[in-house]
Amino acid sequence: MGLLLVKPVIANPEGSFPNLSMPVEYVNYTITGMNGTLWAKIDGFYPIYLLKQTDCSFTGDLPMVYPMPPQTTNIYVSLDGKEVSWSNYTQVYPEALHHTALGDWWMIYSNLANISNYFELRIHYEHPLEMVNGSYLFLYDLNIDPYLTPQSKNSTAYFIIRMQNNSANLKAYTTETDTQWNPINYTSTKEGSTQVISIQMTSEYGKPLLGDLVVKFSPDQQIPEFSWVTILPLLASMLFIALVTKHKSRFNSEK
Repeated sequence: MGLLLVKPVIANPEGSFPNLSMPVEYVNYTITGMNGTLWAKIDGFYPIYLLKQTDCSFTGDLPMVYPMPPQTTNIYVSLDGKEVSWSNYTQVYPEALHHTALGDWWMIYSNLANISNYFELRIHYEHPLEMVNGSYLFLYDLNIDPYLTPQSKNSTAYFIIRMQNNSANLKAYTTETDTQWNPINYTSTKEGSTQVISIQMTSEYGKPLLGDLVVKFSPDQQIPEFSWVTILPLLASMLFIALVTKHKSRFNSEK
């Protein structure tokens, strides 16, 4: 994500699955330096309700696919606090790619067994940020369509993004298409040296969807406290002292 963040896509190969409601979702990003580049560490929390319906013979298991940005690692999925195994869905079905404004993503697969009328899904993963024209980008694939119905008309996504490295020119967008990016507002606060970005996106049934979330920023170009402006005079003084010391030492040895 990634790149991005994404959300679960509940799917049933046999075409029979219940209506689901997810009034809120919580997505926490931590942007940190690692191995000479910036990485996103994502934690998604998805409280999901099973809506009653009479035309569905639901058995209690839900297959789930979830898109992942390129080079994603450290994937962890849990259902109601218990770890759930996952597999590489795209590896089995190479055509099963998920298109985003930042390229095609691969997908993982998990079977959510014995779910109740309310269950909590958590997904953690990590991936390097993409750099385009000197700016870092990451995307969250909102993909809220399956959770908006006449029975569940609203869903709000809460994003908290913690920037552990200095950044500049940070902007947030929603993307309805690959080329149409619409700027959106965010709030910025500080927790010590960490910049904390807060974004809220509400989707409504029967209204145009906002699209995915993209965050773009540049590496901080500010001159650090110990810059060359302050270091060069110090180096010149040290060089002068070294030369004088060497000259005195040579003079004394010749006496």
